[in-house]
Amino acid sequence: MSGIEIRDERDRGVLEAVEDGEVVGHIVYFTLDAPQAALVPVHTEVGSAHEGKGIAGALAAELYAVAAREGLAVAPLCPYVVAWAGRHPEQAPPASDELLRAALDKVAKDPSTW
Repeated sequence: MSGIEIRDERDRGVLEAVEDGEVVGHIVYFTLDAPQAALVPVHTEVGSAHEGKGIAGALAAELYAVAAREGLAVAPLCPYVVAWAGRHPEQAPPASDELLRAALDKVAKDPSTW
């Protein structure tokens, strides 16, 4: 996966994979403050021309790495990130039920977060 840069665009709630100046994949997320500070990924997408290159996995790994560096939890709602976390428990600590409920409550109250 050489040549791919991953950047966190926190103000837009997106983690982007960029190759040669072009966004080739992303994870959309929102943040929670309570019951604890957390990143909540809701959607992962990789352009069809770039599928099978490990970009989605690199994005998920970086999302968890960002969270770890910043002392944040991750409450994954995105099916891809949930599956990735299940395959990489050493990198992806599970979210508490309380945190997942809070993330789902935020989506229910504000569907634009989805």
